[in-house]
Amino acid sequence: MSTATPVDTDLHLPDLRIKGFRGIKDLHISRLGRVTLLAGKNGAGKTTVLEAVRLYTSRGRHADLAALLHEREEVVGGFDEELQRILPAPNWDALFHGRLLTSAPPISIGPSRGDALTIQGTVDLESHYPQELRPLHVNFRDYSMELPTLPSVQRRVQLGLLRQSELLPTITCQSFGPGLPSSPQLAGLWDKVALTDEESSAVGALKLISSGSVERVAMIGDDIGPRSSMGRRPVVKLRGESQPVPLKSLGDGAVRMFSVALALANSKDGFLLIDEAENGIHHSIQRDFWTMILKAAHQNNVQVLATTHSWDCVAGFTMAATEIEEVDGALIRLEKKGDEIRAVEYPEDDLDVAARHGIEVR
Repeated sequence: MSTATPVDTDLHLPDLRIKGFRGIKDLHISRLGRVTLLAGKNGAGKTTVLEAVRLYTSRGRHADLAALLHEREEVVGGFDEELQRILPAPNWDALFHGRLLTSAPPISIGPSRGDALTIQGTVDLESHYPQELRPLHVNFRDYSMELPTLPSVQRRVQLGLLRQSELLPTITCQSFGPGLPSSPQLAGLWDKVALTDEESSAVGALKLISSGSVERVAMIGDDIGPRSSMGRRPVVKLRGESQPVPLKSLGDGAVRMFSVALALANSKDGFLLIDEAENGIHHSIQRDFWTMILKAAHQNNVQVLATTHSWDCVAGFTMAATEIEEVDGALIRLEKKGDEIRAVEYPEDDLDVAARHGIEVR
């Protein structure tokens, strides 16, 4: 193994600075790799880092901001102009450190040297809006967008009547976990790689977890509709079996491995974010799992950020990262002390020591 840490100059985020976002007051990770694994205890901010990167790739589009908040049920109710109750709208306050956008410092997400995404509440004291209804401002480079905090107006944005958030080109980003993607989601990812070179890579990932017994993969069924109860779903042909079996019958590990391989193929020149990467992956194949990710990320120019709190996952990652010299793997441990979160970074030479001696880095 080379003693020098490889430097990948083709990364969207060579490092990452997050300020004022959710539970992160100010966090700087001075080096991200082609594949970066974030370790640390529960509540250390690992998932929040993934959410921050997700917003950075979308340039703060309304749809992604709203989806992130709805996923955590961080919403507010309200009424329209005719005092009719409307569906819950995103609670922008929940995005800010301290959970109050009107008094919190701006959110900033991006590289330490380069263009950052900023999100802030209205600070203009001459604004004609009441303080509690002042809009949210999203800025990136020369692009600026104003998002309303009034639930009835937010709802009109959700319905597509306001399209400002769609104007800026975004970076491709696939994001999933800690749960498994649905069968329709897998079918959508499969459609983009079927009959291409990437199809064999996805099938090869399944062979890793099935001891080579998987020979082929197909999608069956129709899109969910009046005459379909299950929708499209993946099935596999096993060696020695005459009939295909559902992919899910092979267990969560098979679904996880297959979905990661498909996501890597669908994230070319962009990002793949994986929360709790160890889920469903047996400790005996963690090394092969990360080898697949490192090689596919390098081949497809994908920058991967993943989280874990599993030592088996860390060990598998460190062994794979130290063996593949041409791909830059970074291990970061997040530590929370009071209101502060800091990043402890492990160079590749230290990864090698950790892998060989079982040093605890979670």
